[in-house]
Amino acid sequence: MKEKIYEYDSCGHRLFSSLTQCRRLCGFNEEFYHIPRDAGDKFAGRGGKVMTELSKRIYTGVLLVFAITLSIRIHAVSFILLITLINLLALLEFYRLFRSSTQTPRVIAGVALSFSLLVSLTLFLTNVSGWKIMLINIPVAFSIFIIELYSRSNAPFHNLAFTFLGIIFITIPLCFFISIAFNRGSQWSYEFQIPLGYFFILWAGDSCAYVAGKTFGRHKLFKRISPKKTVEGSIGSLVASLLVAYITSLYFTSVDESTWIGMGIIIVIAGTFGDLIKSMMKRSLGVKDSGNMLPGHGGILDRFDSLLGSAPFVFCFLALYPIA
Repeated sequence: MKEKIYEYDSCGHRLFSSLTQCRRLCGFNEEFYHIPRDAGDKFAGRGGKVMTELSKRIYTGVLLVFAITLSIRIHAVSFILLITLINLLALLEFYRLFRSSTQTPRVIAGVALSFSLLVSLTLFLTNVSGWKIMLINIPVAFSIFIIELYSRSNAPFHNLAFTFLGIIFITIPLCFFISIAFNRGSQWSYEFQIPLGYFFILWAGDSCAYVAGKTFGRHKLFKRISPKKTVEGSIGSLVASLLVAYITSLYFTSVDESTWIGMGIIIVIAGTFGDLIKSMMKRSLGVKDSGNMLPGHGGILDRFDSLLGSAPFVFCFLALYPIA
C-alpha cells in the first residue's frame, strides 16, 4: 500500500492525495519533502488559537468601550466609581508584580492612601468640602512609615519605595484625570465631554498604532524596551488621534478645536512614553503582561498605561492653555 503524503496551502487545505500524485505533479522526493500527516491539523490549531485570541481581544475591547462610555456619560458618580475601580485593580496588580522574597509593598496601606486621595479630591471638586479636606492625606501617608517602623522587615525602605511608587504611578495620574472632568471656575461642575473625548482619542491611537505597525512596521521605535513597537505604528497613532480629535471637536464643544488638537498631540506623545515605561517595568520583572484580567489585552496596567502616562500633561495643558 502506498504511503500517503499531504501538502497544505496557506489555509491548511490538502493539495495532494498520494505520494504518487505528489511525485507526478511536482517531482517531489519523499526523503527530502516528507510532510507529517498531522501538519495540517497543527497548522489549523495554530490558526484557531490566533483567531481565539483575536476574538477575545475584540470582545473584551467592545465591553470596555461600552462600560467606559456609559460610566462617563451617565453621571459624575458613575465616572468617579469607574476611576476608583480602575485605580484599585491597577494598584493591586502593581503591588502583586513587585512582591518578592526581598520586598513587600504594603498593599492595605497603599490602597487606603489611594482611596484617601481620590475621595478627598472628589469632595473638593464636587463642592462638598473646601480644599482643606486634602490635608487628610498627610497623616494617612505618614502612617505608612509608622506601619513599616513596627513591621520588623529586613528591607523597610524597599517596601516603602514600592508602596509609594504605586501611588505615584497610578493614583496621582488618575487624580489628574478626574480633575480634567470638572469645569474650572467659581463653581466646579462635572463635564463628560473632555474625559469621553479623551478616551476616543486614546482608543483611536492605540488601534491605529496596532494596525499601522502590523501593516507597515519596518523601523523599531525602541527595540531595547519594546521590540514590537515601530515608528510607522507611532505615526499611524498620531494621524488617527489628530483625526479623531478634530471630529470630536465638531460635536464636543466644551473646548475649541485647537484645544482638542493639542490634547491629541499630548496624548500620543506622553501616552507612548507611558507605554514604554510600563514595558520597561515588565521587562525588568521578566513578565510579558502585567496580568490576565482582560482576556486578549493582558492586565489593567497594559490597557491603561497610555492614560496614566498622559493625564498629568493634559491637565497641565488645559490649566495653562486659554480655553475658549
